Amino acid sequence: MKNRVQWICVTAVGVALFVALSLCLQVPVFENYYLCLGYAAMMVYCCFFGTLSGTLTGVLGVVLYCLLISGLRGMPGWALGNAVIGVVMGLTFHVTKKMKRRAVQIAVQIAAVAVSVTAGILVVKSLTESLLYGQPFAVRTAKNVYAWAADAVMMIASLPVCHMLEGPVKKIFPNLEGEQTGNE
Repeated sequence: MKNRVQWICVTAVGVALFVALSLCLQVPVFENYYLCLGYAAMMVYCCFFGTLSGTLTGVLGVVLYCLLISGLRGMPGWALGNAVIGVVMGLTFHVTKKMKRRAVQIAVQIAAVAVSVTAGILVVKSLTESLLYGQPFAVRTAKNVYAWAADAVMMIASLPVCHMLEGPVKKIFPNLEGEQTGNE
């Protein structure tokens, strides 16, 4: 990005996309769970605008989404879980951009989705909810298995979108290279 203001504006658009996709396009997959299409925005931002932008897109996006639909219920666990997912995926995209073989690149990205969603949803979100609601960690983890599966599927399904957008994003943002932090 050319400057901090541009980076902030682009990241704010990512947060808005996360919220809009989460609110408007809900695809039910399990009882009371759906594919959160907001994760597609988070993945695109982790891929093209860097770890910080992607992480903020996921964290602030879920905070605003939760405030709109249920107040603060569920938000702390989701926000902390998305922070873990954003950091892992942002760093993964940064590293895999240098890989020459697309098959290896995609395999590493899929593995990173599995690790990040497991850490973010099954560990961080479950632990946060266990502490907040006074339920055993195992109970919260069992309740979050559906969310883990739905989020992992959505993020893996977002990987082809990230690869298809490489050309158009480079045309729109020709100076976009490497990790963006907003400090440039």
